[in-house]
Amino acid sequence: MKEKLQLGASISLVGLIALTLAWESVLAPLKPGGSLLMLKAVPLLLPLFGILRGKRYTYQWSCMFILLYFTEGVVRAWSDTGLSALLAAAEVMLSVLFFTCAICAKAHYLYAKGARNAEAEIVCSIQRGCEYRATKQCAQKIIF
Repeated sequence: MKEKLQLGASISLVGLIALTLAWESVLAPLKPGGSLLMLKAVPLLLPLFGILRGKRYTYQWSCMFILLYFTEGVVRAWSDTGLSALLAAAEVMLSVLFFTCAICAKAHYLYAKGARNAEAEIVCSIQRGCEYRATKQCAQKIIF
């Protein structure tokens, strides 16, 4: 399951990079011949290698980072017309796909980590009391 989520996050991130480059250079640039807005693809390279390698810390911060592209897509889908509005809708879909895969991959990692450390958690739960056990049960119900 984790591999599928990592693959989904990777494909959506690479697709978002390709979309932003094609959008602002060839498909529907603000100025004929391309615009400097194609540089908005450069920050997407920051989480790329961490996502491709499955680094869990990258999943954490890139979820917040991708919301900038979601916001830009929503604004441009609402305000632009024609092909630019369709490309903005595609940007929204790719950013939502990335966000969903990244959040679920992080939740899957935390759930798997909890299952691996079950014996250690039993010892810790005796020290921490009933509050910890109730919190863990609620978290499992929320995540899955």
